[in-house]
Amino acid sequence: MSVEILSLIVAILAVLFMLFTVKAKIMPLSAGNDRMVQISNYIRNGAMTFLKREYKFIAIFVVIVAILLGIFINVKTMVCYILGSVLSMLAGFIGMRVATASNVRCANEAKESGQNGALKVAFSGGSVMGMAVTGLGFIGIILTYLYFKDPTILMGYSLGASSVALFARVGGGIYTKAADLGADLVGKVEAGIPEDDPRNPAVIADNVGDNVGDVAGMGADLFESYSGAIISSMTLGAVYFAEAGVGFTLYLASIGILASIVASLIFLAREHKNPQKSLMGTLYISGIIVLVAAFILSNKYFGNYQAAFAVITGLVAGIIIGLLTEVYTSDKYKHVKHISKESSTGVATNIIAGLSTGMLSTVFPILVVAIAIMLAFNLMGVFGIALAAVGMLSITGITVTVDAYGPITDNAGGIAEMSYLPENVRDITDGLDSIGNTTAAIGKGFAIGSAALTALSLFITYSESINLEEISILDSKVVAGMFIGGMLPFLFSALTMNSVGKAASQMIEEVRRQFKEDDQILAGKKDPDYENCISISTTASLQEMVVPGILAIVVPIIVGKILGPYALGGLLAGALVTGVMMAIFMSNAGGAWDNAKKYIESGVEGGKGSDAHKAAVVGDTVGDPFKDTSGPSLNILIKLMTIVSVVFAGLFV
Repeated sequence: MSVEILSLIVAILAVLFMLFTVKAKIMPLSAGNDRMVQISNYIRNGAMTFLKREYKFIAIFVVIVAILLGIFINVKTMVCYILGSVLSMLAGFIGMRVATASNVRCANEAKESGQNGALKVAFSGGSVMGMAVTGLGFIGIILTYLYFKDPTILMGYSLGASSVALFARVGGGIYTKAADLGADLVGKVEAGIPEDDPRNPAVIADNVGDNVGDVAGMGADLFESYSGAIISSMTLGAVYFAEAGVGFTLYLASIGILASIVASLIFLAREHKNPQKSLMGTLYISGIIVLVAAFILSNKYFGNYQAAFAVITGLVAGIIIGLLTEVYTSDKYKHVKHISKESSTGVATNIIAGLSTGMLSTVFPILVVAIAIMLAFNLMGVFGIALAAVGMLSITGITVTVDAYGPITDNAGGIAEMSYLPENVRDITDGLDSIGNTTAAIGKGFAIGSAALTALSLFITYSESINLEEISILDSKVVAGMFIGGMLPFLFSALTMNSVGKAASQMIEEVRRQFKEDDQILAGKKDPDYENCISISTTASLQEMVVPGILAIVVPIIVGKILGPYALGGLLAGALVTGVMMAIFMSNAGGAWDNAKKYIESGVEGGKGSDAHKAAVVGDTVGDPFKDTSGPSLNILIKLMTIVSVVFAGLFV
């Protein structure tokens, strides 16, 4: 049996495991009492309304780009582009549909059977997203490769996945942070009501945002990273090692999916006294399986273990970057404690401490990426760099699982609060949500590291496609391209941050209006108008995501046509360097501010209501769009611009 058919069987197995999880592990569980079902339906309907409206816009964009690809490139690339776009949207739809069904069941299990039951429901819900990303992504890659037998054509598939990912990340990020800011600044700071209080008009929109940003958006992000890494590795593997390069890549990706399924089954079969240790254990189990398989496959295809060591380089680098992310964002370490201490002297010192922590957090991850690049290149040349990216993303199934687990537990806590469940239920969900912050940090570490390696391997693919052997910084056009590329992540971040601010302003005004016009809302005698807040956040986010999304596609084409392919190479290099730096800085600064606030809420520096807490809330508010909108979107920006350059390379020569 060929490697392609075996890979297709494994990809289908991932989808079957996803369906089994939904039918056997999630939907048979009780959704709780009528109030819980009502709140859950608010969240579910709001999330699906947003997704449908967002997908309508994306569908129009996809059709326009597909027509242009058919006219200026070729029909094969157009077909791959459409398939990549459709499967990415389908993965996001399935993941969010199940996540919004899992949240209420997680809350009910916390009430009925305690921490262990709630943990397994949240993990099961996350695994659906993980299997949808890897299963559907891999199915699309295999089918297109089987049909066209040309890995370079698959760049169209990657372009489709990247297009959807950018809009999903930006749109979802703007939505969730606009709702979050409205809920926090008016509800918690001005009105003095607790988080997730049902009296807050923005509270449902806030919970919807957890799904559209951290489930659908994150899923589309990693669908794109996963597909891009595999396709880049197949392309470079075919160039330098013919069928051996392609076969090794496909087998490795298949083993990664199987390893994620095995780790998930082991997790679901056991009781868990230490949830964080158990969740981290799934990453280690799946990673070890991939490493063992890499040695066997490396010896089979290349007669040595160099390819295996290149894979190890990427996998270890991803884990190290994830752990480093935790060092700068967890209250177990000095950096978050320092921000908490600085909060006691006011907002300004809190902001300064958070910014400096974010900047400092770039140092060691960048060194890890640099070392990984050099080691991988020395082992297998440019193909080694692509393998390092595949190694990092081979366990995407389980990485997405432990990442998507977080928003489900967060939503469960909100449902518990709004449904007036016993306090111990909220304690359980908050504890699980806190662990989710750590797993999410590790997931972001993998996303950032893989973005750097994947973008670099795609850059090499671009160089191959136009026979670019070197770029001279003595060439004025190359230098101009580098400066333009270095500027783009800053422009992109400014646009997305401003978009959050505009959308949040509308949300804040709406929450204030409802409190002012109806005093029965704060008295708890009447439910606020949740639907209006959901509508405001949806409309604003969809309007604001257009310019940043189009920017990533249009600018490389303009630079390539006007300044030429060498200048475009300079642009990609400049964007890669500043984009990775900015992504690490913004994600970690935001995470540190968030956990500094929670650390103070645990009782230090005066606890809730203290001046330090008020300063920390402001810092967390600033950090929210850093870590959930602009930072994660930069990962996609640098990859999308490179893929656009590869697909349209023929127009620039």
